[in-house]
Amino acid sequence: MSLLLRSSLVLVQAFCNHIACTPPNRTPSKWRYHTEEASVLQIAPLIFKIHTILLWLSAVYEVLSTFNYFLGSLLSTQLSTQIDGAFCTAHRAQHFVTPVFFLGVMMAVLGMFIRVRCFQELGQMFTFDLTIHPEHKLVTSGFYKYVRHPAYTGSLFLIAGIALSHLTPGSWANRCGILEPASSALLGATWWAWTLTVGVSRAYAEDDKLRKIFGSEWDAYAAEVKFWFVPGLL
Repeated sequence: MSLLLRSSLVLVQAFCNHIACTPPNRTPSKWRYHTEEASVLQIAPLIFKIHTILLWLSAVYEVLSTFNYFLGSLLSTQLSTQIDGAFCTAHRAQHFVTPVFFLGVMMAVLGMFIRVRCFQELGQMFTFDLTIHPEHKLVTSGFYKYVRHPAYTGSLFLIAGIALSHLTPGSWANRCGILEPASSALLGATWWAWTLTVGVSRAYAEDDKLRKIFGSEWDAYAAEVKFWFVPGLL
C-alpha cells in the first residue's frame, strides 16, 4: 500500500510543480529589464522546464513500477522480470513513503499554492522574466501584505520539497544507484542555493525598479513590509 501511496503523491507533486512552473503570461521582450544579469541566473525559466520534464518522467517511472508490482502476475514471466529489473524492484524492501518524502510533497504543494496566488494577484503583470507592464501598479494584497517577493518564497518551498522527495533515501534515483546519498544531498543543496541566489538577484532589481516608478508609495510599502521572502527572517 505504501508503494501505491508513494506513486500517487509523486503524481500530485509533478502536477503541482507543472502548475507552479508554467508561465501565466508570455514575456513581452520590449518591456523586459534586468537583462544584464549573469547568464547562470537568467536561465531560471529554462531550469523550470527541465525539472518539470524530469518530474513527469519520475512520476511515470513510479506509476509503471507500481503497476508492475500489483499486476505483474498478469504479464508473461519474462516480461515481468524485465520490468522488475528496469524498475529496480530488488530494492522494494526499503520504505517508500518516508516522513522526509511526505514533508517534501507537502512543501511542494505549499510552494505551488503560494505561486498561484501570486499569479492571481498580479494578473497580466506576472511574467517569468522581469518586465514592467504599461499599466503596472504596486500590488500590496494577498501574500504581498507579508513579504515583498512571495513568488520566490513559493519557488524556495517548491525546490526544497522536490529535493526532499526525490533526492533522499527511498527515491528511485537512490534505490537504483543513480545517485549516492552524499551526491544527492550536494545536488539538492546546490539547486536550492541557486534558486535563492536567483531570487535575491531579482529582488534587488525589482525593488530598485519599483522604487523609481512608484516613489513615495513604494517607500511606504517597503517600510511596512520589510522582508523579501520570509517575515522576520529573510
